[in-house]
Amino acid sequence: MDLLVSTEWLAAELGKPDLVVLDCTTYLPNETGNAPDGFRAAHIPGARLFDLEHIADPHDTLPHMVPTPALFGRLIGALGVGNETRVVFYDQHGLRASPRGWWMMRLFGHEKVAVLDGGLPKWQREGRPVEAGDAPAATPRDFVPDLIARRLAGIGDVKRIVRQGGGEALILDARSKARFDGTAPEPRPGLPSGHMPGAASLPAADLVGPDGVMKDAATLRAMFAERGVDGSRPVVTSCGTGVTACVLALGLLRAGLPEAAVYDGSWTEWAGRPETPKEASAA
Repeated sequence: MDLLVSTEWLAAELGKPDLVVLDCTTYLPNETGNAPDGFRAAHIPGARLFDLEHIADPHDTLPHMVPTPALFGRLIGALGVGNETRVVFYDQHGLRASPRGWWMMRLFGHEKVAVLDGGLPKWQREGRPVEAGDAPAATPRDFVPDLIARRLAGIGDVKRIVRQGGGEALILDARSKARFDGTAPEPRPGLPSGHMPGAASLPAADLVGPDGVMKDAATLRAMFAERGVDGSRPVVTSCGTGVTACVLALGLLRAGLPEAAVYDGSWTEWAGRPETPKEASAA
């Protein structure tokens, strides 16, 4: 499957037995609303909710951390996804959290997965049908996960990159420039803003055009090049909680650049640890 699929493509494929459409949406703590309520208000016909707060490690105190392979296999199988299923993720906001679902599927070895370009807003702008209410129960399928560890970075990996001054790999931060610089507060109370030493800022929102779709490959390559990404060293993407970091991971592949690892704990983990160095760009 392509990394991104259009609304036209999805409309033509909708309802085919080997296709599952999943709503992968998150709301920040300072935003009104939540993913389940948004899903019940309007969703693409036949879609099911991929709840990042549920498909997560239940024992970790950090938000929506990756579950174990066994737990992921059980939870995604309960949504009707097997190893041969084609999966399309979309987002109620457009293109913000859906790449997290795409990345998680690929982390566990599933390549038949794509993101709906423009998400639900584009679908609705075009007058395409939606449904309300809860999704009917899915027929469970067996999903055997195959963890691809190079697609995941932990705090130890990031500490090593910072210690080595960025020579080993480049950290790309998907949060807003103001949060990166330390001039705007984090949405989670008690966390300082700022960034990891040596990280480069590339807000995930900058990868999306005014029409809500991801920018073309050439434009993305130029944006990544401005941050020092030329394919010569690995990239680790980060954000607040490992969600919009996946937008950068998707953008890198769309741009024809090597695949990144996603730092799952991201700034919430890094900023909450007393031993990790933090920087701010504010004067």
